Amino acid sequence: MTYDLIIIGGGPAGAAAAVYASRKKLKTLFITKEWGGQSVVSEQIFNWIGTVSISGTELANNLKNHVLANAGDSLEVKEGITIAAVSKAEGPELTEGKTGLFKIKTDEGEEFLTKTILVATGSGRRKLEAKNADKLEHKGLTYCASCDGPLFAEADVVVVGGGNAAFESAAQLLAYCKSVTLLHRNDTFRADEITVEKVLKNPKIKAVKNIEILEIKGEKFVEGIVYKDKTTGQETELAVSGIFVEIGQIPNTGFVKDLVPLDKIGRIKINPLNQKTEVPGIWAAGDCTDVLYHQNNIAAGDAVRALEDIYLAIHTR
Repeated sequence: MTYDLIIIGGGPAGAAAAVYASRKKLKTLFITKEWGGQSVVSEQIFNWIGTVSISGTELANNLKNHVLANAGDSLEVKEGITIAAVSKAEGPELTEGKTGLFKIKTDEGEEFLTKTILVATGSGRRKLEAKNADKLEHKGLTYCASCDGPLFAEADVVVVGGGNAAFESAAQLLAYCKSVTLLHRNDTFRADEITVEKVLKNPKIKAVKNIEILEIKGEKFVEGIVYKDKTTGQETELAVSGIFVEIGQIPNTGFVKDLVPLDKIGRIKINPLNQKTEVPGIWAAGDCTDVLYHQNNIAAGDAVRALEDIYLAIHTR
């Protein structure tokens, strides 16, 4: 069998695309290892539009249920499956004069043919390596200022990182936090100079460079952070109630690295007008792409945009 579309990924992007694909009667195979994306570990999400508050587990279940409610003749769902490779179909696979197809191979050795692909596999946050960081994750230590920042109104907080994402998070937090301390491991920031200059003008922020984070303090919740000056060796303990980590993401794109162009950190390069990659027949949406902002709502919208374009591509071939 040859599918019109194979969607890879069970987060907001993949789920949104699956619902739209089913409604448009595209012969679609939806493959995911798990549901919910990065947000599945969040205790509470306050910015999923239309829902005042929802846990990551609830969001994952809602996405799953919405997709399964649309499963049927047009939409086939396979859960708990990892993709091993994606390639252009060649040789005996191209029957009945069909060309321009792709072959999806799973870790279990199953193979599927499709006319088009939507990659929506998201990314994982690069985790902070320091004593107690794992223990206090989602207990004051978080990886999303947009999601959790308002919970720390009038609090002293830390942002870990030195790139644009770290400075953008700091800028958000300055709107409602008492103070923000930005800690960076190197002696120069990676963020754009104009962004650095603008954010550091705020009297509520302090930046400390060339440090190593040693420990997160706290029993049930974050109470402080310990860091060391890498030049002098001096250790400092700072009392804070929130720590926002922005030290990069690890896109889940290894299975397509030999097929579609990636940027320097492994995100799929796409045209933001339609989510197309540089390879005809392959689209991508969500956190695995090189778009400027990554949020659940943005991912879902980008996937819908991709699906609309895929539908047109299939029916105007």
